[in-house]
Amino acid sequence: MPRVFVADKLEEIGLHLLREAGLEVDYRPGLKGEELVAAMRQADGMIVRSGTRVSAALLEDPGRLRAIVRAGVGVDNIDVAAATRRGIVVMNTPGGNTVSTAEHTWALILSLVRHVPVADASVRAGQWERQRFLGTQLAGKTLGVIGVGRIGREVARRALAFDMKVLAYDPFLTAERAAQLGVEAATSLQAMLPRCDIVTLHVPLMEQTRHLIGASEIALMKRGAFLINCARGGLVDETALARALESGHLAGAALDVFAEEPPSVDSPLLKLPNVVLTPHLGASTMEAQTSVAREAAQLLIDYLLRGIVQSAVNMAAMDAAELRELRSYLDLARRLGLLLAQMSRGAIRKASLTYRGDVAQRNTRLVTAAFAAGLLEPFLADSVNIVNAELLARERQIELVEQISSVRGDFSTLIRAEVETEKGTLSAAGTLFGKQYLRVVQLGQFHLDAYLDGILMIFTHRDAPGLIGFIGTVLGQHQVNIAQMNVGRVQPGGEAVAILNLDTMPPEEALAEVQHHPLISSIHVVKLPPPGEMPSWLG
Repeated sequence: MPRVFVADKLEEIGLHLLREAGLEVDYRPGLKGEELVAAMRQADGMIVRSGTRVSAALLEDPGRLRAIVRAGVGVDNIDVAAATRRGIVVMNTPGGNTVSTAEHTWALILSLVRHVPVADASVRAGQWERQRFLGTQLAGKTLGVIGVGRIGREVARRALAFDMKVLAYDPFLTAERAAQLGVEAATSLQAMLPRCDIVTLHVPLMEQTRHLIGASEIALMKRGAFLINCARGGLVDETALARALESGHLAGAALDVFAEEPPSVDSPLLKLPNVVLTPHLGASTMEAQTSVAREAAQLLIDYLLRGIVQSAVNMAAMDAAELRELRSYLDLARRLGLLLAQMSRGAIRKASLTYRGDVAQRNTRLVTAAFAAGLLEPFLADSVNIVNAELLARERQIELVEQISSVRGDFSTLIRAEVETEKGTLSAAGTLFGKQYLRVVQLGQFHLDAYLDGILMIFTHRDAPGLIGFIGTVLGQHQVNIAQMNVGRVQPGGEAVAILNLDTMPPEEALAEVQHHPLISSIHVVKLPPPGEMPSWLG
């Protein structure tokens, strides 16, 4: 009988479902040290909330543990890479706290714009200061929603009930999807911020989003605007926020999450009267707790008893032989996705993949999932993998289409991908040389043979003598070495594309100098993994 160790407090409904399914339940929340290690090693599955930290050290010898479920959304307290290396599936419960977090966002907005906390304290102190607490009406104001996932959509829907105008920014939000939601899609964060009376964040925390709202972004906001964060601490530069609140540039802010939790007693935010602070209460409702407990229990039941994996944040269990056969194809597809994601402009609507030759005989659905993971990875980082990539793409209204051909053509295997955005289409094709060397052999209309790894500087240009020498000189002056170079053209003197594999990232000054050359029409710098480096979900 599989054994489940529940390391943090869980609502009774979750424990009941586990026992009813015939699983042995070890419910001992709050264990630490060696007791925690021993309990984990004796379990097949483990449920944690935010109280237990599942570190790499803890997973050094996981015993019989095969799955970890986070009863909640964030997996910051789980070393997912370490779990993956040990073959442990990590799952979360993304839907359980959606409504509760959206409602808490509105609780903070209303408390902030109507001065509820300070007015309450004033009355309790025996004062009656009606003029001091003149508030702001929501009807007719503009709400900016950054991130239009599950929670962002629910927040936006409630804003419409307040007769507010909603501007939404999300890299995957198309104008058509925005119209369906009754909101306006902003073209960029910088274009959205000056138009908003209130801005609320609903995006994951990763390297690309850390300090997403910093001093320069706050400066773009209206004087007298409000900022709300119920997503993740670290999205907002708290020092810059405090300065903006002290100067009066922002009228107020409400935070449920902090870069450091609990926040330091020295934090200036704790001393400002125009700030509403709560201790990470977004999911703290009975309904949310019940929902995540039920969902967490069902995930483990499905996995341990039926081998079904859902809501995984790392790689699902897969037959080792099949994985060995597919590794190179999955790596190639993921890199094509990374390439097109970084080169495309505008919200992505559709991705079409054509498989030809050997790859067409394989499990192309997994290969498509790997491509989708690469396509989403620059925006979602470690939260996307081969298991959840297709679902995340569908949630963002990205259509994935497959076409299969057994005809080999010029290559024994070929993966061609085309991405459609609001601003046009872009295509690339890749192949394997010797079943391990990855190459991009077509970019748009141009045929070439370039390495699909490391730092790529890609530019379209008019084919003319001296241009390549000019670029080499510019990069050399900035100490950037060119490792490989490949050029594709249709005819001499016509339009062409060049791909340079660089040893280091070129500085902005070098890119600007290259971009200003009259023969160059566009330039992209793409960061791909080094040769042979696999994502965590490929082990």
